[in-house]
Amino acid sequence: MVFEFLYGHWAVMESLRAGRRKFEKLLITESTEEKGIVAEIITTANERGVPIKRVPRRIIDDAANGANHQNVALRTSVYPYAALEEVLAVAETRGEKPFVVLLDLLKDPQNVGSLMRVGEAVGIHGVFIQERRGVEITPSVVNASSGAVEHLKVVQVVNLAQTMNTLKEHDVWMVGLDAGPNVPPIDKTDLNMGIGLVLGSEGEGMRRLVRDTCDLVLCLPMRGSVASLNVATAGAIALYSAWQARGWQGWAHASGAGGTGGAGSAGGKK
Repeated sequence: MVFEFLYGHWAVMESLRAGRRKFEKLLITESTEEKGIVAEIITTANERGVPIKRVPRRIIDDAANGANHQNVALRTSVYPYAALEEVLAVAETRGEKPFVVLLDLLKDPQNVGSLMRVGEAVGIHGVFIQERRGVEITPSVVNASSGAVEHLKVVQVVNLAQTMNTLKEHDVWMVGLDAGPNVPPIDKTDLNMGIGLVLGSEGEGMRRLVRDTCDLVLCLPMRGSVASLNVATAGAIALYSAWQARGWQGWAHASGAGGTGGAGSAGGKK
């Protein structure tokens, strides 16, 4: 079995909470006090039967490849990808129209992680990424998502356009996000439907075949001087627009309402 190290408070905590991986051991620096979130991590690790080891900081520095690890690292199996059918099953179990995200060759782990975090917050059923050329779910993506990706179904596919056509067969409308003078604004379209939000890569946007496979291509209205938004920011706005169109479906059951991070809070997880 292949193992990797997750690092950072929330990446480690949410992986332990999700319980979808095989955990080998939890490393904590020798000088770290057992209080706050660290105490919660230790408690959860004990509940999962994960061995805990105190080590010099340099050990975790190496495990995290020099990233900001916040004095904790979790040696665990690699990310467990899902199948398309599992994503649709989540929607069916919740009694909801499918709500998914498709990432067309995004490469920045921070952007991908940020989108995963927002996607999990609004209750999407899954994420589709292309197996080659795009980013994978690495420890840096898990960290950037504050561990949110540990609770999501992420599917790696060989051909994104073919996957879009397969989802269409399940009454999922492919809605691409783009910019341009002739692209209708997102607020003029009713998004209360089975939806696959398609987001193009940083700088290049959607590839032509992916764009052509979309049922709709929409833009975010803008009034300032800047020509476009970062893909993670634009995607976050579109995700909340789609959730709003559903009447904030599932709000009463959302873990963010009083859970980790707080409802709508930007000051919880960091």
